[in-house]
Amino acid sequence: MGLSIRDIVPRKEISFSELKGKVICVDAFNTLYQFLTTIRQQDGTPLMDSKKRVTSHLSGILYRNVALLSEGIKLVYVFDGIPPDLKAKTHALRGAAKDLARERYNEAVKEEDIEGMRKYSSSMITLTGEMIEESKELLKAMGIAVIQAPGEGEAQAAHFTRRSSVYAVGSQDYDSLLFGAKNLIQNLTLSRKKKTFSGWSEITPELIELERVLNTLEINRDQLICLGILVGTDYNPKGVPGIGPKKALQLVKMYKQPVLIFKAVEEKLMSLSEEDQFDWQEIFSLFYKPEVNEDEFEFNGIEPKVIKKILVDKHEFSEERVEKQIEKLIELQEKKKQKNLERWF
Repeated sequence: MGLSIRDIVPRKEISFSELKGKVICVDAFNTLYQFLTTIRQQDGTPLMDSKKRVTSHLSGILYRNVALLSEGIKLVYVFDGIPPDLKAKTHALRGAAKDLARERYNEAVKEEDIEGMRKYSSSMITLTGEMIEESKELLKAMGIAVIQAPGEGEAQAAHFTRRSSVYAVGSQDYDSLLFGAKNLIQNLTLSRKKKTFSGWSEITPELIELERVLNTLEINRDQLICLGILVGTDYNPKGVPGIGPKKALQLVKMYKQPVLIFKAVEEKLMSLSEEDQFDWQEIFSLFYKPEVNEDEFEFNGIEPKVIKKILVDKHEFSEERVEKQIEKLIELQEKKKQKNLERWF
């Protein structure tokens, strides 16, 4: 679901060359769900091996990351830990949405409606524990650093940017800004085009800088967190009735202090159903001081045998195609070694 503030957030298009040599911390769950949603067959069925095990996420991990590494980008994937209890509402909503999508998908199958099957199948995706562990194993074998967050992955990623371990968070969501990420990069993708209602549009990486966001909107981070809560976050999906991003911005600029901001919308908050009501102070605290750790990460060498074991031996990927990607990884590793040697002379 995520935070819907795209319309008011300043951004700038950048090229991959501008990211060369920079470390980007990728929101793993956000990215894996993206792979599962987009890497599909014509009728919407995910890629699978002969045992009907989904492999869309593994395909995405291999090809997208080899391409990004080839651009000189250093990657760290951060995985969610135990979510706050408040996120249970979001999980319940997502579960209900999946159930509805499953019903409509089955109807589309009966009617042989290929477009309907494609549309609803992408809403039925589930990321299992086995898929998560296998993803971690593949990423490490590719020389990509993997971090397990104690809580929210985006909070941990944002923390890394604040202590300057990484340059930016890589995610399509905006939550990391509320967690205090210095930089957020969206559209970190292989594809240069995406399909829209009006046809195809170009995709380029976009950089969103927290300092620029705050300066442009003329607010501080406390007020940004309040704005997010008013619009609706994963902790209070419905937000405050009748308040979109522009109205929320007006309110935080008018009342300035969190207590006064939420005092001003008290009547609207009371109009929410009992299950949708929320304690804004509790949510504010989750964004302002999230649970993170001080773990360091390291970039290990690639392990071709492990890559082939997962992709070729277990999931029946084309050995020739996997070998080509491994060759690219080895070449990148050798170039890196050569550069390190040259520094000594």
